Amino acid sequence: MHSTSDSSELFHKAERKGHYSQRVGTGALVYLAAVLEYLTAEDLVCLVLELAGNAARDNKKNRIILRHVLLAVSKDEEFGKLLAGVTIAHGGVLPNINPVLLPKKTEKAAAKEAKSPSKATKSPKKA
Repeated sequence: MHSTSDSSELFHKAERKGHYSQRVGTGALVYLAAVLEYLTAEDLVCLVLELAGNAARDNKKNRIILRHVLLAVSKDEEFGKLLAGVTIAHGGVLPNINPVLLPKKTEKAAAKEAKSPSKATKSPKKA
């Protein structure tokens, strides 16, 4: 495993080669290396993948896509705080409908739902 100084040198080399910015302080590279080392050391990456796999299974998919990572991170309380200001590219938006926009239930509709038997209580049809 690389030490933090070795990692910062690797990031500095990649930053210069990739022309990501004109100037980057060495403190930023050391901080970035430390954060990535912490994330890998704590197996947080595996946890994110596990949560994203669960989200993919919930959506009846076999492959994890960035949408599943976004849904998994947003559902988890700790990851939600950690990545509060992060935008995941190609992740889409979180499903959220303002309650004001939803149709209002009338008393007749609520009474009708209460009287109608649920599908679980119906007896199966005989063939």
